[in-house]
Amino acid sequence: MKSILGIDIGARGGVAILSPTGELIDIADMPTLADGPAGRKAVNAPLLASILWKSHAGAAFVEFVGARPGEGPVGAFAFGRARGVIEGALGAAGIPATFLTPQTWKRAVGIPPGRDGTKDAARAEAIRRWPHKADLFARVKDDGRAEAALIAVAGLLRIGAITGGEDGH
Repeated sequence: MKSILGIDIGARGGVAILSPTGELIDIADMPTLADGPAGRKAVNAPLLASILWKSHAGAAFVEFVGARPGEGPVGAFAFGRARGVIEGALGAAGIPATFLTPQTWKRAVGIPPGRDGTKDAARAEAIRRWPHKADLFARVKDDGRAEAALIAVAGLLRIGAITGGEDGH
């Protein structure tokens, strides 16, 4: 089996590359440029494509996001645009994508439900799974990296490539 991608959608998201056994191979912040409407950060397709091509991944697990209650049209459009760029880049690279809802992947990796504290919980779980790479998740803004890696773990659990007790190293 080839490597597996985990992708946390959004301008603060991330892209993680895991081995088929759950070892963290590489991780990157979502590649963005401030070239969206009104100078907002937007996912940059060529930079993302470069990461995807270099990964030689056989599958991707992507967070399924949609419009959130109370979110304005600009924010909803930005998320939709990010999802489209990600789907297009994955399709062009020939990498099949499976979308996992936040509830699904969080439950699979043991992140408590709800929104309060889940970003720190994701970073803590990523550090627990890959303590030798803790520095990759050290900053508060590394939550997108942590979530991307854990989305990949949830995908591996889903296809039965690893078991719930797997610690990723």
